[in-house]
Amino acid sequence: MKDAPEVYGTVTIGERGQVVIPIEARKALKIKPGDKLMVMSGPPGRAEMISFIPVSRISHFLRSFERHISELKAKL
Repeated sequence: MKDAPEVYGTVTIGERGQVVIPIEARKALKIKPGDKLMVMSGPPGRAEMISFIPVSRISHFLRSFERHISELKAKL
């Protein structure tokens, strides 16, 4: 069974829409200055939620997915 999501505290949205990610979250998730994060709503049906996902993880997932698709196409 998957562990429950970690709660790192609260943040305040600044006048320019900026958010400061708590240090505990940055350390735990290895987020460094200059890292790019994709901002998404979700999961489906839960538009009131916001997720920050490191672009590097999405890129890695897509490369892996493309490799598997290529392998399946070769078998067909």
